[in-house]
Amino acid sequence: MSGTLYLVATPIGNLEDITLRAIRILREVDLIAAEDTRHTAKLLRHLAIKTRTTSLHEHNEREKSPRLVARLVEGESIALLSDAGTPVVSDPGLVLVRHALDAQVPVVPLPGPSSVIAALVASGAPPSSFTFAGFPPRKANDRKKWCMNLAQEARTLVFFESPHRLLATLRVGLECWGDRRVSLCRELTKIHEELVTRPISEHLSAAVSPRGEYTCVVWPSSPPNQTARPLPDGPLLLAEFGQMTETAKSRRTALKRMARKYGVTARELYAELEKLKY
Repeated sequence: MSGTLYLVATPIGNLEDITLRAIRILREVDLIAAEDTRHTAKLLRHLAIKTRTTSLHEHNEREKSPRLVARLVEGESIALLSDAGTPVVSDPGLVLVRHALDAQVPVVPLPGPSSVIAALVASGAPPSSFTFAGFPPRKANDRKKWCMNLAQEARTLVFFESPHRLLATLRVGLECWGDRRVSLCRELTKIHEELVTRPISEHLSAAVSPRGEYTCVVWPSSPPNQTARPLPDGPLLLAEFGQMTETAKSRRTALKRMARKYGVTARELYAELEKLKY
């Protein structure tokens, strides 16, 4: 009988985020195929696991997968690991999985950490239906086409981005998607974990130098009046706007925040406030 290919999710930061089943499988398999054996070695040392490892990354996956599948067919079991999170998702492994399936080798996923799901559920964006788009293209023209193709996406959008391209992608996103709310998540589960949610324009004006890889959650654009709710009576509306202005950087920022809250445009809210002055 053939062995089994296990797809083992590993911590995305905090080493405590690994399942008991994953630890057992990593001890029991004959071989661990790791994206980076040096990175995986740190996790294995932490767990006191001495299973042999071999590298499987984007540069050797096509060449090495048939040999690994041959071992699976002969009865050995192999665990596939990426550097962090769930294997195959924007990481090497798809070629190996397909070869294993073609050879009728059992492929067993072990659920666990995922930066996509972690960022999505913590962002506050609608989680019931979402689109994961991986990494945007590196070239500027390709990145713009990528953003334009996603402009009509009605669901929450999740993608990865590197720190040195983040601001460029947000600028193109602002042009193609409008000033949607975006949750920028970095260092998830680590000591310096950060999740900041605000409109794209405010991210761009924050003058922060991005550091570390980001998981970005783009909130869907709401159809007109879908989230609209009645504005407070005159005095209450003025009072709330006054409080919002005190905590915001400017009256313009306060106006935008209140407009989002009540599902109206900033122009509509401004007109209503102007009426109350007379």
